[in-house]
Amino acid sequence: LYSEVILTRDVAEEGLRSGDVGTVVERHAAATPGDEGYSIEFFDMTGNTVAVATLPAGALRLPTPADRAAVRALSA
Repeated sequence: LYSEVILTRDVAEEGLRSGDVGTVVERHAAATPGDEGYSIEFFDMTGNTVAVATLPAGALRLPTPADRAAVRALSA
């Protein structure tokens, strides 16, 4: 819990794009091994929550030393 993760695909209904960084806030165990999921909270650069999404583990990855922070502005 509370680890940073990186989204590996767009989640259009939440306004999220691949590469967005979020924080794990809950782990959801699955009846079938390998199907676990996570609730991820995504913030803007001022600390406000922009989305909380429940996603499968396959839609997330951990950061690596090769990752660099970037900024994208949301259109109004």
